[in-house]
Amino acid sequence: MSSARPVVKRTARAILLDGDSLIVIKRTKPGREPYWITPGGGMEPEDASVVDALHRELDEELGAKVTDVVPAFVDTVPEGDGGGVKVQHFFVCRLTSMDLTLRHGPEVEEPCGTYDVVRLPFTPEGIDAVDVVPPTLRAYLRGNVEGVRALLADDLG
Repeated sequence: MSSARPVVKRTARAILLDGDSLIVIKRTKPGREPYWITPGGGMEPEDASVVDALHRELDEELGAKVTDVVPAFVDTVPEGDGGGVKVQHFFVCRLTSMDLTLRHGPEVEEPCGTYDVVRLPFTPEGIDAVDVVPPTLRAYLRGNVEGVRALLADDLG
C-alpha cells in the first residue's frame, strides 16, 4: 500500500545564471512584503514536458532564451486542502538572450502587483540580501553556490 500523496500541480522554475548574476523576479503584492522568486511557473496542458513548460514560462516572463538546462533541485509542498502536493522542479540554466519588451502572458497582461526583474550577485551574500522563496530553495542556493555552478561545467558530460 502506497502512502504517496497525489501530485496535483507541477511547476518548472529556472535558477537562471548570467555570468556572476542570478536573475530573479521581485514580487510586490498589495498588503504583503516584497519577495523574490525564480522565473517560471506551472505546467499547462500544451506543455509536452516540464522542460517545455520552463522554456514557455521564461519566454512569457522575461522574453528570455536559455541553454544548458540541468535539473538541480526538487521541492514538494502541500497544495490545497485535498492532501495533494505541488512538485516544483528547479533547473540551472544559462541565459542566452533576454528582451523584456517581449514579455507577455498573465503576469504582464493582468498583473497582481509588480514583477521586477532583478540581478543578484550569485553568492551566499547575494542570496541573503533578499527574501528568496521558497525557503528551501534559498537554503539550497546559499549552501551550494559552487555546486550549482558546477552543474553548468563543460566537463559534466
